[in-house]
Formats: sequence, structure tokens, C-alpha cells
Amino acid sequence: MSSDFTNSVEPSAGPPVKLIGSLLRIPYEAVRARMLSGLHERGYTDLVAAHLNLLLWPGPENQRPSELATQTRMSKQALNYLLGQLEQLGYLIRRDDSADQRSKRIHLTPRGQAAIKAIREIVHEVETEWEQQLGSQKFAQLRDTLMQLQGSEPHTDA
Repeated sequence: MSSDFTNSVEPSAGPPVKLIGSLLRIPYEAVRARMLSGLHERGYTDLVAAHLNLLLWPGPENQRPSELATQTRMSKQALNYLLGQLEQLGYLIRRDDSADQRSKRIHLTPRGQAAIKAIREIVHEVETEWEQQLGSQKFAQLRDTLMQLQGSEPHTDA
């Protein structure tokens, strides 16, 4: 489904062309859906979509909540609510920061570490499927292009 917001603003004789935002968003949403369903299939049925924001790369390990709020673009209040849920569910703990006793640091429990490992496995499955669908060369080009857009070096097999 598309709208005037996701379609090209330039008039043309043919059907509207999807803008880059939706072309990036749709696969991203598909990966997130696979992450959540894959986690549920692996027994992490207590996780919900909002929890994924905190578990995605690079993850919360050893971060202060304020740093994680910035990274995830969440308010501190929303982040602390989700951290409380994940702590209650046994995925992480918050400990005093040894460098600053006024702050806390987030630490994953073994269950949290296992969930993050499962997320990486699920994403790897998606990447394998997409590589089979696109072919190795096109998939490598896709990865390189996305890395260039985020300012990183292109992928090499070295």
C-alpha cells in the first residue's frame, strides 16, 4: 500500500514511483517482523516489538540509560519503562556505574545475551534468503551500497 507520502512527487504518465524512504522502510519492517516471530519460535514469547529497539545492534551492554535513549531516539521515560520490563523479564540488570555512582549501567543477563545471539541468527537467515533471491553479486552490491550510505567502508571478504 502506498500513499502520496511514499510516491514520487513528480508527475509522470505511468504509475507513481516509490520514494527511497519506503523502499528502505519496507524491508526493514520485514526484518523486524522476522526477528520478533523468530524470537517467539525460539521461546522468547515474552518479548514484544518495542523491546527490539533496545536489543538491536550494538545492544545495551554496559551503556548508561541516557546513552541508550539517545541511540534509540527514545525519551528517557519511555526507555526506562522498557528497561524495567526487560529487567523484570530477566533479560538485563541495571547496576551502579563504578565511575559515577549517580548513574547506572545496563548489563545483559545470560538470557539477554542468548536473545541477542538469536536475533543475529535470525537476521543471518534473512540475509541468506535475500542472497539466494537476489544472487550473491547483487546482494553484495546491496550491502556495499547501504554501507556507503551510512558512511562505512564497503564490505570485503578479506
